[in-house]
Amino acid sequence: MALDDLIGRIKTACEKATPLRIRGAGSKDFYGGLLAGELLDVSAYRGVVAYEPSELFITAKCATPLAEIEELLAARGQMLAFEPPHFARATVGGCVASGLAGPRRQQAGGVRDFVLGVKLIDGRGQALDFGGQVMKNVAGYDVSRLVAGSMGTLGLIAEVTLKVLPRPQAEKTLAFDCDEATAIVKLNQWGGQPVPVSASFWHAGRLSLRLSGAFAAVEAASRKLGGEAVVNAENLWNSVREQTHSVFAAPLLWRLALPSATPPLPLKGLSAIEWGGAQRWYAGDLPDIRAVAAGLGGHAVLYRAAESQRCREGAFAPLTPGMLALHRRIKKTFDPKGILNPGRLYAEL
Repeated sequence: MALDDLIGRIKTACEKATPLRIRGAGSKDFYGGLLAGELLDVSAYRGVVAYEPSELFITAKCATPLAEIEELLAARGQMLAFEPPHFARATVGGCVASGLAGPRRQQAGGVRDFVLGVKLIDGRGQALDFGGQVMKNVAGYDVSRLVAGSMGTLGLIAEVTLKVLPRPQAEKTLAFDCDEATAIVKLNQWGGQPVPVSASFWHAGRLSLRLSGAFAAVEAASRKLGGEAVVNAENLWNSVREQTHSVFAAPLLWRLALPSATPPLPLKGLSAIEWGGAQRWYAGDLPDIRAVAAGLGGHAVLYRAAESQRCREGAFAPLTPGMLALHRRIKKTFDPKGILNPGRLYAEL
């Protein structure tokens, strides 16, 4: 597939005001608002455009599988440090559009922290280049990071350049038996110390902590923290990253972003805690969950639910009038006819 084919399709849709639904592999069709519009299948637009291990960046077309990219990086001892989920067939374009990161986010940062540049096809069919290939080229209005998490509502991410990092020399996972409140306290205590924590996961009274870094640093931290060394810990972290762990199996699942030190909430259905206490998963129908999260300085995402509930409540926390007006202005700038992934981020967009 040529880029001109995608540009032509979007230009035609713009002229006819025909809504389009951008789809690579469809691994995140469950996430966000309801799917609407004619299918714009970009799955054939794939391949690595450039990879410079010494410069720590990789550029790839939107439908390039994450698994293919990470296999290439691993051969040179490098990785996507935000540890994105693959969901078996995820693509790099969908990874950036959704903004989903895995367990290592608490140490490395989120998707947008690693986006150096994008080639974006906007709602008029214009090919726009933002950012660059190294951090020093990223200046002015950082649109390349703005598209991270935009769910394809600002444009088709035709190509993306990501910063990559070396894989850690050593990793070790420790486990501790403790309740929710104790786990939150421990995680925040460790977060304020020079301990190389790269991931954390609490579930059903057991807290798992992954240490990553130089051999000496990992061993010193292990001796300091104690706990039980976990054998075959890679299986655990893969199940968290790919969300094959049982805590993610609920048909109705909420994801909360909160200040990490927030104590246990007055809500039922807690399934897991990640990211040093900053991300918490709840299962079940919880009508007050968004109000509770907002009152604590956080927000709640309806991560997985039946279409009827996603349509009624919206996947993402409602915007204030001021923020909604800002979103609408940005949307109109990039997609004046509103044809790209309508309703996927918010019903009003």
